Amino acid sequence: MAVRGWRTRYRGILAEFGYSERRDAEAAALLDSVLPPGGAKGRVAAMVRGAPVMVVGAGPSLGRAIPAIRGARGTKIAAGSSVRALVEAGIVPDVVVTDLDGDLGALGRLAGRSVFVVHAHGDNMGRLWMAGRLGACMGTAQSGPRGRVEDYGGFTDGDRAVFLAHHFGASRIVLLGMDFGGGVGRLSDTPGPER
Repeated sequence: MAVRGWRTRYRGILAEFGYSERRDAEAAALLDSVLPPGGAKGRVAAMVRGAPVMVVGAGPSLGRAIPAIRGARGTKIAAGSSVRALVEAGIVPDVVVTDLDGDLGALGRLAGRSVFVVHAHGDNMGRLWMAGRLGACMGTAQSGPRGRVEDYGGFTDGDRAVFLAHHFGASRIVLLGMDFGGGVGRLSDTPGPER
């Protein structure tokens, strides 16, 4: 179930950016059809429930945060484009939240090692087939739940990672590599508002 107020925020995002709710719903249906059997929801819940969770973003401060991430205890959730920097630093996140617009090579290196939370939206349908090849994987969408695809709220990979951690009962959520108002980091593969 999405965070209260998410549907209203989602409709505002659709209007502001000109995105299509119909396309988002089509993407959710497609993702549901390619998710591997068994899903990974239970694994994500077990890693997050009652644990301290670090959500790692691809902001300008990520490079400085790598030593803290490497030595930290708790569950590490990589949001989107932060995956490349983590892989290069030899860090395997427990969970990767992605809409598959980042470094596909880095994502592939974590297949079978991290649990993936793949997000469907109207303009990533051409990449959703990858969800079936990443190993343990669950799906999310911003247009509402559909089949095995959940909607916990959130627009960017980072938002979704925080909402996911909140939904599954993290004891606390610490943000690293998230620079509010600091612009898009050089590690980000997205030049503007990320989905």
